[in-house]
Amino acid sequence: MTMLHAADQTIELEPPPAQLVRPALFLDMDGVLAPLAPTPSQVGPVARRTAVLEALDQRLGGRMAILSGRTLEEIDRISGGAARSASGVHGLERRRRDGETERARVPESLRNVVTAFEEFARTRPGILVEDKGASVGLHYRQAPESREEATALATRLAGETGLMQQPGHMVLELKTPGADKGTALTAFMTEPPFTGSVPIMLGDDLTDEFAFEAATALGGFGVLVGPARQTAARYRLDDVEAVLTWLETVEETKA
Repeated sequence: MTMLHAADQTIELEPPPAQLVRPALFLDMDGVLAPLAPTPSQVGPVARRTAVLEALDQRLGGRMAILSGRTLEEIDRISGGAARSASGVHGLERRRRDGETERARVPESLRNVVTAFEEFARTRPGILVEDKGASVGLHYRQAPESREEATALATRLAGETGLMQQPGHMVLELKTPGADKGTALTAFMTEPPFTGSVPIMLGDDLTDEFAFEAATALGGFGVLVGPARQTAARYRLDDVEAVLTWLETVEETKA
């Protein structure tokens, strides 16, 4: 059990139950299904992860989706193609169970940000630019000394372009506004096979709070993965290993 001390109250976050009534599982990728790595490309498919997801999808009748900051292409690569329903780039692209894909219209100003980030990275070893089409990330995990400069650049460009700043683990991301993981979860819940189910979101960082709130609003709950902190989630799991172990035990039960 994890205990968070906030103002004048103590919040206790226990592991989620494995016996669930008509659950729909929504899963973040990095930090939840896959460990964080120095660079995004260093995360690859793992046989156990793919097997867990395939088995879960079958047990839940397809009520499983991955909601990630990565692109749909990257989600498929890392999951081994185990998630037919998925949302990438923080809700800006979404693939329904039937394979139909929706993508947000990208403003031209995003190309200018890509250029500015690439120029910044060119003279600072360790800085990595990740162009996702509808967003662009500036990773400084391998160059933490550049954090203040990178933050100042991203903040300035957000103000000039109207793009949204997206918080992340040692990455500064500017994205097309108008969607997030919460809107993606809500959209899935209006479609088969998710309709009438109870949404459960597993996430690790601030980008997942939108989906925790959306799941709660629809009668479900969030599960925070990683260290304890203030969160809209109801339960908590320690790490990726704990997530995979829990997913192996999840079963649908009658009310």
